[in-house]
Amino acid sequence: MKKTGYNVSRRTFLNHSTKATLAIGIGSSLIGSTFLSACSGNSEGGEEIKNLLSTGFEQTPLAYAYEALEPHIDAMTMEIHYTKHAAAYAKNLADAASEEGVDVSKPLEEVMMNISKYSTKMRNNGGGHYNHELFWKIMSPNGGGQPGGDLGQAINGGFGSFEEFQKQFEDAAKGRFGSGWGWLVLDKNNLLKIGSTPNQDNPLMDISEFQGIPLLGIDVWEHAYYLNYQNRRPDYVSAFWNIINWSEVEKRYDTLMKG
Repeated sequence: MKKTGYNVSRRTFLNHSTKATLAIGIGSSLIGSTFLSACSGNSEGGEEIKNLLSTGFEQTPLAYAYEALEPHIDAMTMEIHYTKHAAAYAKNLADAASEEGVDVSKPLEEVMMNISKYSTKMRNNGGGHYNHELFWKIMSPNGGGQPGGDLGQAINGGFGSFEEFQKQFEDAAKGRFGSGWGWLVLDKNNLLKIGSTPNQDNPLMDISEFQGIPLLGIDVWEHAYYLNYQNRRPDYVSAFWNIINWSEVEKRYDTLMKG
């Protein structure tokens, strides 16, 4: 198979990343300079990566109306969540980037993978911005159902069944003490893993105990569900299956596994 620019197998990409002097990344340099160059659109095939797997420093518009996810997430919760909470993370991230001399033309992922080098302000707001930008994308008013293609097969193969995957994902999200996130990630061994992180941390961060490339994430901070579900986080987590944009999650998985 031809391997030029980013059009390489993920295995080749991982091998290259372990040699990258600028790559700190997940585990042993899981995401390296080749990935970051592609995310910036600087290599062949980079635009696909940039569009799917790269996050900027500015808040992007929602692809749907605030009320579009009802009844599973109500319009007021979505509006407050997007315009107040997420917007504040984006603003504070911009301030932190300016204060700490971060090049905002590069992917935010580069900061996430080296977050131990930055301030708590950068960690909290960079994580908050990254997490929410992914969150909006992996929800859709036309969501729900089950994933297909290679991701569907990987879920069935890795967890035994979609139902078992659902159970484990729900357990991770419901069981996160206090505020945080539940995740489905692709780890450095090309395996799907489920876990959670506290506050606005995420699995890309080099300080995270749970690491991988995020494919799917659910916000379990109270501001994500409190107006409609009050203290019933389990009900919110169960309702989440109705709005997952599996097409987006599949694209993320397929892009990483390409080759």
